[in-house]
Amino acid sequence: MKHIKIFDTTLRDGEQTPRVNLNAQEKLRIAKQLESLGVDIIEAGFAVASPGDFEAVKMISENVKNSTVCSLSRAVRKDIEAAGKALEGAAKPRIHTFIATSPIHREFKLKMTKEQILERVKEMVELAKSFVDDVEFSSEDATRTEKEFLLEVYETAIKAGATTLNVPDTVGYRTPNEMFELITYLRKNVKGIENVDISVHCHDDLGLSVANSVAAIQAGATQIECTINGLGERAGNTSLEEIAMILKTRKDLFEEYYTNIDSKQIYPTSKLVSLLTGVTTQPNKAIVGANAFAHESGIHQHGVLANPETYEIMSPESVGRNTDSLVLGKLSGKHAFVQKLQSLGFDHIDEKRVEELFAQFKKLADKKKYVLDEDIIALVAGDAAKIEGRIKLTHFEISRQEGKKPKATVTIDLDGEKLIKEALGDGPVDAAYNAVNLAVSDTFVLEEYKLEAITGDTDAQAQVVVIIEKNGNRFIGRGQSTDVVEASIKAYINGINRLYNK
Repeated sequence: MKHIKIFDTTLRDGEQTPRVNLNAQEKLRIAKQLESLGVDIIEAGFAVASPGDFEAVKMISENVKNSTVCSLSRAVRKDIEAAGKALEGAAKPRIHTFIATSPIHREFKLKMTKEQILERVKEMVELAKSFVDDVEFSSEDATRTEKEFLLEVYETAIKAGATTLNVPDTVGYRTPNEMFELITYLRKNVKGIENVDISVHCHDDLGLSVANSVAAIQAGATQIECTINGLGERAGNTSLEEIAMILKTRKDLFEEYYTNIDSKQIYPTSKLVSLLTGVTTQPNKAIVGANAFAHESGIHQHGVLANPETYEIMSPESVGRNTDSLVLGKLSGKHAFVQKLQSLGFDHIDEKRVEELFAQFKKLADKKKYVLDEDIIALVAGDAAKIEGRIKLTHFEISRQEGKKPKATVTIDLDGEKLIKEALGDGPVDAAYNAVNLAVSDTFVLEEYKLEAITGDTDAQAQVVVIIEKNGNRFIGRGQSTDVVEASIKAYINGINRLYNK
């Protein structure tokens, strides 16, 4: 059987989703879950981009042992040197370097000739090879590059030591037939290509990223670059969960292919990424959407009750949804809680953190009749999203007299000093935010406010995601609680702490 490597770039390309901003701890939390999922290569970030990205790549390199850890770099010396340094602690390091090759990029972005690009490819792949054995080379905008020049570029990369050649459909322009033909052409004509992995990185601008990736596999590609929930630039990337389940579900067509993905970890991973990035998965999203296994039509319901296979080509359990009947409540003990964490893929959390999470679970169980899988995932995600900062919420009260605006009284701890402030607002959340502003003697632009119920019923946890702006700097804040106002205040303070830490 042929192993199709899964290269996950949620932490690099996925983070380029507008307004997504993960810190190093949040990236590590996702990386550990990707390792549990069975991802072969984790692109941890762009080490040279910022101190935060460098720290994230370094931290992930030191903590992930089963998956290859990769850093992206332009075909530029300082990028490759930063990547090499950040990856020093990795058990399986990879440097992924790229340069654009299409006519429009050569003329308008790079202002380089073909000869200059070939020389740069040779020089930079060799430099990357001096740091790590595993080097991936990408020809950016490959699908709009002249085929003859593409051959020269890839042959140069192979001779310089590249072990993986990536063929990106950077602007999501190609169709499955075209992708099949291009990979077939490269396999037939690039000298030495039989000794390296062929990868594709397809964007979803025309909604064809998954179809193009499948066509590439059929043509001989051995690595697929993708993200959880299809996150990424513009319309996003190839969805990891869709690729994995296509190969698993359609064994009649893909019996010779396999991935290392543990499909039962797909849904927990999807929820964790959604909660930490603040990007809600669309309800009708394949595999992981809220409605992916919902049946409202009477005809469909009747069929599913008679035999699930009448309308379900895969079971919810196969992707980690409702995998067991263990429902937790306030009488549940630590053993049951740990068992639930393990069933959701969170078996690598250290004992101290488990104790903290269990204490949070007990508090939540006092407020809710049942604690569902999504609640547990939210606890883990919320734990990773915590920021130790200057401000802590101590207490708040909301009051309102008939005919008057709501009043919020907020008590915070600011640099160790207890402050109590009151403010009015158009609603309780607005009043609370005004009170926080008074307490910190500062103001912020609230660019975005999103409220989502993590589970159903009236006692559901609410997750609030805000984006605040100050002097051109934008920061995301997250908060969770069964109380909507409390979740809102926590999210606001979380965002302010990130800003102040910056």
